[in-house]
Amino acid sequence: MAVTSGCSPSGAVADGSGPGDPADAVRGSADSLVRAGSSKASTSMEMASGGTRVTIRGKGVYDFARQVGRFQVVLPQDPAGADEHRPITELMAAGALYMKNRGAGVPSDKWVRIETRSLSDGNLVTGGATDPLAAAELLRGARKVGFVGEERVGGVDVRHYRGVVDVRAAARAASAGQRGALRVAAAKGFSKGSVPFDVYLDDEGRVRKLRQRFAVSDANVASTTLLYGFGVRAKVRLPAEKDIYAGKIAGP
Repeated sequence: MAVTSGCSPSGAVADGSGPGDPADAVRGSADSLVRAGSSKASTSMEMASGGTRVTIRGKGVYDFARQVGRFQVVLPQDPAGADEHRPITELMAAGALYMKNRGAGVPSDKWVRIETRSLSDGNLVTGGATDPLAAAELLRGARKVGFVGEERVGGVDVRHYRGVVDVRAAARAASAGQRGALRVAAAKGFSKGSVPFDVYLDDEGRVRKLRQRFAVSDANVASTTLLYGFGVRAKVRLPAEKDIYAGKIAGP
């Protein structure tokens, strides 16, 4: 997905430019996604800790109306570059994350179910692929929003906005399906209570690209989400109880 710059200088924020109020446009982008129904999505999560940097990539579909998604997540090679990891299949749902090919002693035909409220970051970082709707819901707490300029993402004209999210404000404003996880993230997920972001919205107010930068206990994480193919059929079926692993999961 190519991204090309518009006429704004790099890093500059045009005060008062662009149609409408920048903060209102950004805070309402999650609602625009729900109206769109569904889309394809690509995710990239860059983690930097000490002198090590790794990138986890994902690709899939998301149904914003049902708040469910299906992704194939590819882990980076081991440092020696010798071991290939099998892609992990992730199913995202309001309140839960399901993972298959998780390893750690889990049979290959079983799913691991994790309550997102049990994750300190509300599954914004832990799963290796940020839930697209959770990421957009986080923007409901957008503050200090500025209009950067008009650009193109994936061949689509977009408006680029930059700002900072107040995570507590986002949790208070979130929809019912995402509120619990974001409340956990606000309480204990990040070493800072704010999340810097760059978001690119199309003419219908939908997120086309979203980059968020999280500070966790011992690392900095940059999550990038690309959304395209709106209206695509997003068939996501959550596993039956008999297909969910009930045993103990070994550490990574």
